[in-house]
Amino acid sequence: MKPKIHPKYVECKVSCGCGHSFVTQAAVPELVVEICSNCHPFYTGKQKFVDTAGRVEKFQKKFGGQYFKKPASGQKAKAARA
Repeated sequence: MKPKIHPKYVECKVSCGCGHSFVTQAAVPELVVEICSNCHPFYTGKQKFVDTAGRVEKFQKKFGGQYFKKPASGQKAKAARA
């Protein structure tokens, strides 16, 4: 490796939006993240909407919560013909 071109590797404090914080190593002394392993749905097993600028509410308002419901058998046949 070439000397004097790589950033210094220092101890880094990582803080999450949920309030959890931990220490690791990185090229910067401090990081602030929105989601960590303590609050991410993949790791917790709980569904949680991470909403940015009201997009989830806008979607729910547009489709009225009916988007994920299965259509009745009569409506499905009509949609296939159209």
